[in-house]
Amino acid sequence: MTSQDPAVVVFGSLHYDIVVHGPGRPKKGETVTGTAWHPDCGGKGGNQAVSAAKHGVASAMIGAVADDQFGVALLANLDRNGVDRAFVRTIEGAGSGMSVAIFDAEGDYGAVIVSGSNLQLGARDVEASKDLFRPGAILVLQNEVPDAANVLAASAMKRAGGRVILNAAPARKPSLELEALVDIVVVNAVEAEVLSDVAEVNSLDSALAAARTLSKTYPVAVVTAGGDGVACVERDSGNETAIPAIKIKLISTHGAGDEFIGVLAAQLIQNAPMATALSKANEAAAILVSTPRG
Repeated sequence: MTSQDPAVVVFGSLHYDIVVHGPGRPKKGETVTGTAWHPDCGGKGGNQAVSAAKHGVASAMIGAVADDQFGVALLANLDRNGVDRAFVRTIEGAGSGMSVAIFDAEGDYGAVIVSGSNLQLGARDVEASKDLFRPGAILVLQNEVPDAANVLAASAMKRAGGRVILNAAPARKPSLELEALVDIVVVNAVEAEVLSDVAEVNSLDSALAAARTLSKTYPVAVVTAGGDGVACVERDSGNETAIPAIKIKLISTHGAGDEFIGVLAAQLIQNAPMATALSKANEAAAILVSTPRG
């Protein structure tokens, strides 16, 4: 990536994942017998940066890992997938972010994350990476790092003339300061229920209703509704898009949202119309969830 290339710049989380497969997720106080486990490199930020790079655009990661084995693996994964990680800081004396994800027999999952070094992202990281904030660039944020850090990164990108995508996941309502800096918000059904006044998002129609509500706050609102599809409302143009889900045999939902975000950003930085970008992202997520992994 040259100094003049606009890039998909991901500011956010890197987690080392322990993925466990079992017949179901345990209830409170219950122990279940699993069938397999494997390590993986993730974090919403890391996954989204890798996804963008795999789809043919310059991708850069701003993040933080610890000086531990998890950190070494996370950096190697970014290198392996062609992500510029010059501005991923290694912090001494802290643990790298990690998660445990438990998959059931239907391919759905629940996870627990320990943020670790991700919580130390802040002003020094934004300042160190200031050359990445430039006209034409797209900044991708998530809720796995402090809101205040996201505000600093979004402010820098907006001052430079770039765009900001917020993946408000995990579900957490952004600060008013962050809301004002976001060009595109992307949420799933659960997150849409937290951020909008739609009581339940359980269909493509209700996803579109949630996107309409969210577009009152954000210029573009995208609501992904899993097996029902994806809905989008663009406030300024009034365009509404509702794309049904692609029928596939589900293997695993893990990482589907991150794949969607990475491809969406990659399409937009190549100046694809929003409807086209959504369709390509929807297709990529469908391929991911129907492909055996690990």
